[in-house]
Amino acid sequence: MQKFNHLFLFFIFLAVPFSVFAQTGASLSGKVIYAEQRTLLHNVSVKIVQLNRSVETDDEGNYRFENVPPGRYTILAHTEGFTDESKVVVLAANANATVDFALQIASLREQVTVTASGTEQSVFDSFQTVNSVGSTRITEKAATSLGEVLENETGVAKRSFGPGTARPVIRGFDGDRVLVLQNGIRSGSVGSQSGDHGEPIDPLGAERIEIVKGPGTLLYGSNAIGGVVNVIGNDENNAHKGFRGNFTAIGGTADRQGAINAGIEYGYRNWVFRGSTSAQRTDDYETPLGRVPNSAARANTGSFGLGYFGEKAYLNGNYTLDVRRYGVPFATLFEGGGEEESLLGGEFPPLDETIDLRLRRHNFRVNGGFRNFNNSFLSSIRYNLDYTDYRHQEIETSDGVDEIGTVFDNKTFSYRSLFEQTKYKKLTGRFGFEGFTRDYEVNGAEQLITGEVNHDSFSVFGLEELNFERVKFQFGGRVETNRYNPANPDLLDRNFTGFSGALGVNVALWKGGAVIANYSNSYRAPALEELYNNGPHIGTVTFEIGNQNLRRERANGIDFSLRHLSDRFRITGDVYYYRINDFVYFAYQDEDGDGEIDIEDGLPVARYEQADAGYFGAELSADVTFNKYVGGFLSLDTVRAKLVDNDINLPRIPPARARIGLDLRYKGLSVRPEAIFAGRQDKVFPLETPTAGYGIVNLAGSYTIGRQHYAHVFSFNAYNLTDKLYRNHLSFIKEFAPEIGRGIRVGYTIRFF
Repeated sequence: MQKFNHLFLFFIFLAVPFSVFAQTGASLSGKVIYAEQRTLLHNVSVKIVQLNRSVETDDEGNYRFENVPPGRYTILAHTEGFTDESKVVVLAANANATVDFALQIASLREQVTVTASGTEQSVFDSFQTVNSVGSTRITEKAATSLGEVLENETGVAKRSFGPGTARPVIRGFDGDRVLVLQNGIRSGSVGSQSGDHGEPIDPLGAERIEIVKGPGTLLYGSNAIGGVVNVIGNDENNAHKGFRGNFTAIGGTADRQGAINAGIEYGYRNWVFRGSTSAQRTDDYETPLGRVPNSAARANTGSFGLGYFGEKAYLNGNYTLDVRRYGVPFATLFEGGGEEESLLGGEFPPLDETIDLRLRRHNFRVNGGFRNFNNSFLSSIRYNLDYTDYRHQEIETSDGVDEIGTVFDNKTFSYRSLFEQTKYKKLTGRFGFEGFTRDYEVNGAEQLITGEVNHDSFSVFGLEELNFERVKFQFGGRVETNRYNPANPDLLDRNFTGFSGALGVNVALWKGGAVIANYSNSYRAPALEELYNNGPHIGTVTFEIGNQNLRRERANGIDFSLRHLSDRFRITGDVYYYRINDFVYFAYQDEDGDGEIDIEDGLPVARYEQADAGYFGAELSADVTFNKYVGGFLSLDTVRAKLVDNDINLPRIPPARARIGLDLRYKGLSVRPEAIFAGRQDKVFPLETPTAGYGIVNLAGSYTIGRQHYAHVFSFNAYNLTDKLYRNHLSFIKEFAPEIGRGIRVGYTIRFF
């Protein structure tokens, strides 16, 4: 019944009437070409960002907008296989303006985000710091898990229990404090609360991946108190004629990788059909100590959808099936309760038994919207309905026989609607509501919670911006409620309601230079697992004891960012501090008072407790173009996190890192040698072991052949060229398994449009 109440509320909100009147304004037109070949580009999406209006170029590369209100606008041109380009234009009443674009292939390029503010804008203009990873870089880093793809991005590390489980960690924040989205909607997985649970998302199917660093709670909820990762497959909401498509093939050596990905679209009048498929296999990966047993993974994804895209409204439906199986290396050693000895320099122990995770996810999604309102308070409305049926089974294999140990079921129905306001003088903004209802159940040997638990969430939010040209202000708030209702009468019902607010200022210092300051006050409800888990949990290497009396977390954060963007330089530097009151963490138990941590089922006993915590860090990301053939890049990041009252370091905080390299270019060829350095991490949590520093050398590159109707992209990534033995401090099995050794990954992609 709860699901129907949520659905009824959703459509009631959409039923609000809006007046639509014609208005005479300026016209804007232009042409889009490929700069290198001077050829015309058709079906390029050209968008007026502030008005959320877009058109596509015709066969001659031309585009045109009519009845554009007077004002200052950012015009963005985008198509796959080429760089995005944006230009600023000032339109007078009844005037005609021309803006042409010459898209090219270059290292220093405009990056775009839709995640940071809920609408498309350049990364440079965003109030929050954003990394945007494009499809070519995703192919170079191709892996079965998000963490493996994103681990070297500035401010992003990976938490893992093997390659198939790797999940992004943002500025030291992990688990339920980092929200993973797919096209703006939560994935419906249970990957946040366990190191051996992966995310059922195929990176190869992404057009780009956006990482919003710092609290994303205003737009996305309390699970985003540490940041947001949004995997964007296709965010275009317009029809096109004829076929578009892509095909990618990848092969790798150190993990014997093989992968393919293919997608196709066909547009007829206002209708567009989409279909895609992906398959990837990796074997046990090679290290300087040999192959890590039971680290193989495989993943298969398929989806299809149909959409109608009119001038004033659009509606799109999609179904996705994701099936994967991956090994959890050395999990049986923890499960057996024996003595785990560090393998720093030793050989891998023999494994008589192994544990794999077999996962499948059904996802049904409907999204749509209304747009191009004239003379109305709103310029557009977007809405999403999403249902995910997620299940994974923990498979225990002995003597070649599989046996299901534990089954996790998570069914989530979610909805979201975003209302974009028409610009009024200096004010723009958006507001909306969203919610979900989740049914979660665990059965089997590792039954951490007895009985089903229902989790309902609902929130309303708003984000506004005042633009005074040289100075911009952004402010907003969110009210969110979370209700937990366990079926087990021995467990307590818990309700949490909280407010999150933020204020930011962006000051232009010089041409292309700006300083941004953000203050946030964010709320997070305790996770379901933190409240109710009770039992041995291999995924966290503890005997977990939940705490039904946990309070909500309250985080106060401040973030300063200095940025510069020009034709030759792009630099972003950040300093941040977050103070989190009632921070939820593992507190190891010593109930018998013997001075030793209690052991249960061979695992240390830990209870979820609360104390105040502080996160302090800094980041620097820079790109430079020395000339048309040579560029360079540099990134630095460091973070400290601890419980402030008793000066205890928090677990699995990444060490200080540096990444430096060159980008050598000739026409469509880019070759990028780089060196990555990580410091020693000895500021550790009780029972956590320090990790030595390391340096590794990589060589990546791509060659793109762009034409009017297609683009070929050849890529390679030769990693850990010196075959360095090193360990990831955020890995649950770092004492056993080092990171991957020397290898090369090659890929080929063709896109036609």
